[in-house]
Amino acid sequence: MNILFVCKYNRFRSRIAEAYFNKINKNKGIHAQSAGLFQGSYPLDPVEVKVAKKFGILLKGKPRAISTKLLKWQNLILIVADDVPVSIFISKHHKNKVVRWKISDENLGNENRIGKIIKQILDKVDTFEEGLR
Repeated sequence: MNILFVCKYNRFRSRIAEAYFNKINKNKGIHAQSAGLFQGSYPLDPVEVKVAKKFGILLKGKPRAISTKLLKWQNLILIVADDVPVSIFISKHHKNKVVRWKISDENLGNENRIGKIIKQILDKVDTFEEGLR
């Protein structure tokens, strides 16, 4: 199974979900990657990177956009965003499953708010991963 975590820019939410899922996943037959609807043009937010590190999650590398290759690779799209519609991934040509977790990205550099968003994502990933066992 190939899981694609998606958010708007692949700068925070989908990257947190991918990194955490890959950290806790014990099933070698399940693989996860992340991408943004659009490629983020700004570097990763240092405050988000700092707070993620407190949760044991290392955010590094450049944001990337969804590609045809990733869409062909995936079996399941998990949208980790409240600003990315499910409808853009559903067509008669793609029978893949799409799940949306309505995770807001409104943190405005606030460490406490960033921590709450990360915790929300980790809880969703935990529940999802438990369901795969």
